[in-house]
Order: sequence, then C-alpha cells, then structure tokens
Amino acid sequence: MAKILIVEDDITFSQLLQGFLKKHQHIVEAANTIKSGLKLLDENSFDLLLLDYRLPDGTGLDILNHVASKNLGISAIIMTSFNDVPTAVKAMRLGAFDYITKPVNPDELLMIMSNALNKKVESLHQKNPTSETVIKGNSHEANKLYSYIDLVAPTDMSVIIQGESGTGKEYAARTIHNQSNRNHKPFIAIDCGALSKDLAASELFGHVKGAFTGALQDKKGQFEVANGGTLFLDEVGNLSYEVQVKLLRALQERTIQPLGSTKQIKVDVRILTATNDDLTDSVARGDFREDLYHRLNEFKIQLPPLRERGKDLELFITHFIQLSNQELKRNVKQLSPEVKDLLLRYSWPGNLRELKNVIKRMVLLSSTETAEVSSLPDEMLFTVNRQLIKQQNPTSDLKAINEQNEKLLITQTLEKVRYNKSKAAKLLNIDRKTLYAKIERYEID
Repeated sequence: MAKILIVEDDITFSQLLQGFLKKHQHIVEAANTIKSGLKLLDENSFDLLLLDYRLPDGTGLDILNHVASKNLGISAIIMTSFNDVPTAVKAMRLGAFDYITKPVNPDELLMIMSNALNKKVESLHQKNPTSETVIKGNSHEANKLYSYIDLVAPTDMSVIIQGESGTGKEYAARTIHNQSNRNHKPFIAIDCGALSKDLAASELFGHVKGAFTGALQDKKGQFEVANGGTLFLDEVGNLSYEVQVKLLRALQERTIQPLGSTKQIKVDVRILTATNDDLTDSVARGDFREDLYHRLNEFKIQLPPLRERGKDLELFITHFIQLSNQELKRNVKQLSPEVKDLLLRYSWPGNLRELKNVIKRMVLLSSTETAEVSSLPDEMLFTVNRQLIKQQNPTSDLKAINEQNEKLLITQTLEKVRYNKSKAAKLLNIDRKTLYAKIERYEID
C-alpha cells in the first residue's frame, strides 16, 4: 500500500484512476492544477506522484522541479499523450522515474508503479551498481567506445561522458572505475540535476552542525566519502555558479572545506562527469565556468545514440526480452514480423532506457510465446507510420501528405480505443467537436 498524489486536470479520468488505485489498496489524493498539487505536497507525505504533463497553470515539469528543489526524494510518473513523448523523455532527465501514454493501460501502469515504489531511494541520490548482466554490443560504434574506455580507465584523467538521455553514461563511468587502479575504493554517483541549489554544496563538501538551518549534526560530503575512489557527477552542467567555484577549488587544491567549518580536508578523488548537452555551449552562454570545463575535460567520451548503433539493436532487444522473461515470469520466445519491423524502424529517442521499458511492457502484455503489435505503445506505431508516409511520398504535395498522415493517425487511434471517440480525442489531444469534423472530412467509417 502506498500514498499516491495524482495531478490531472481531466476530472473524469482522474476519478477513474483514483477508483482503480484504491481498489489496489492505495491511499490516493488528487489535484487538478499545479497550485493545488503543490499545496498537497507541502501538507502531506507521498510515496509516488502521477503527473499529467499538460496542466492549466503549467506542466508536470514544474512539480518535478519543486520536488527536486525541496529534496523530497519522491518518485514521479509522467502521464502524457503520444505526441508529447519527446517532452516526457526530457522529464525523465529532471528526475521522473518513467512515463506512460494515454489511454493508460492498467497492467502497464501497475508495472511501472511497482518498479517506482520498489526502487530504493537513497538520501544522497546515489545509485547502486546494477546486478543485471550487461551486453556491450559488437557494432563499430560499440568497439570504438570500449577501446576509448580501455585506454583511459587505467589513468587518473578526468573524463567527460557526453550522450543523450538513456545512452548508458553511468554504466560507462562505472566501467571506467572498475577497470581503474581505484576499483577497490568507493564509486560514488551524484545526480546533480536532482540536487537543489542550496543543498548541492553540502552534498559534495559536507557541513558541520549549525552551518545552516536544519544542519543538526556534522555530515561528510561525497568528496570525503569517495576518498581514494571515483566521484561521478551526472548532469554536472546543472550545478550553480557558486558550487562550480567550490568544485574547481577542490580539484585544483585537492582539499575541501565543509560548510560552516574552517578546517581543510585533503582528498584524493578521480572525477568523472556526464552531460546530455555539449558543455561548450553552456560555457559560451556563461552558464558554466570555462576554467572548470577545461579541468574536467582531460578526456571526452561520446556515447552514440541507439539509432546509430546498427546491428547492436537486435542484440539489445534479445537481451532485454530475456531479462523481462525472468523478472515477469513470462516466456516470450519470438517477435511477430510486424513487431520486429517496428522495433527496428523506431528512432528510440529515449535510447537504451526507453528500449528496456518498451520491451518489459511488451513482455508483460504478451500472453503467448509470440509478441504481437498490440503489446507495443501507441506512440511507437504512430511515429513509425509517420516516418513511412514521408519516405513513401518524398516529393508529394505537403498538404496532401499531412492529410494522409492525419487520416491514418485518426483511423488507427479509433481502432485502438474501439471507436470510443472521447478516448480517441483525448489521445489525439483534440476536442470531440474537432474529431467529429475530421472523421466526416476524411469519410472515416
């Protein structure tokens, strides 16, 4: 049983969701605006948040930012229509545990909620080494990546690991640590994007009792905890300018000074950092110190997105099916031709993380040994179909292409929801009146 906050402006859907969750023995509170949601957050303690992305007074990202700034450590799931999926992937960068598309599949929701609630939330935003078997891939891009890791791992050089969300930046950092001379010492991972501006310095450098309101006892910083080992700073570009100054000083002098203390503590730590974006752009904008960038950038590793890893994709699909079969007690042995084609054509904006989630959902919803198209998320089908239409009509009239695409999306959506026009309109992010007009215009039966 968990205490859950739903922030959703569709009152009917919210009430249905509340009833469904209460039947599964959860305690549920609901709000229909960001303002009322934040009020409930400040007055209550929750285990999980279910957040609609589009809300009357903002987006679900505003609530994620509030959770991060208050250091609440609450898992959140973003609920979105299929055409908001790229934004949902961005939400995961801000700390969302996962996302789910509307109309919500009950089994999928329960699975994602279970994963979120079972996830161990550590107060320091540290992540434990994964116990899962990892498959490296054997494409040219994978071989190039691991040759760089083999080259830099035995050194003490600072490394920037750059890549899109979900490409495996922390795994690359752990691999570097495990292949280094520091592998018998701690590997500490810090999600800088989840640290509030006020607490970041305390997390990194520690504090003494009374250093600030709420500092009830002395606390070691992560530099000191990682002494002799490796400190991995994920999304380092999110650190405030003031913390960047302290970080640069710590790297140059190999000493730290806890907040509220005059004592200098010597530390021996290797720094690995990760970023979704090119830090040189942040330097150019004045958001990131140039001297700190050069100190961190003794070596850079670029992680390729999944869409550029060629034959590795099929290896990863097979690998995640095996893992999901074990975890969910299923026996999926093969993919239908349509499913395989869709998985290979899709561009995977969320990379390995998205692939793993899609495969787990597919396995969960497969009642036989063969996975069918019905087990895949709607947004995948729509996205791939849009791409195919553009490829098949490269020189056609743009308006005609858009109309053909729109008719296909509406038809597929109606079929998916068994011609429930209210659900179809919600999924397509249009009102019922507009949907009826388009059905008549395109002569959809």
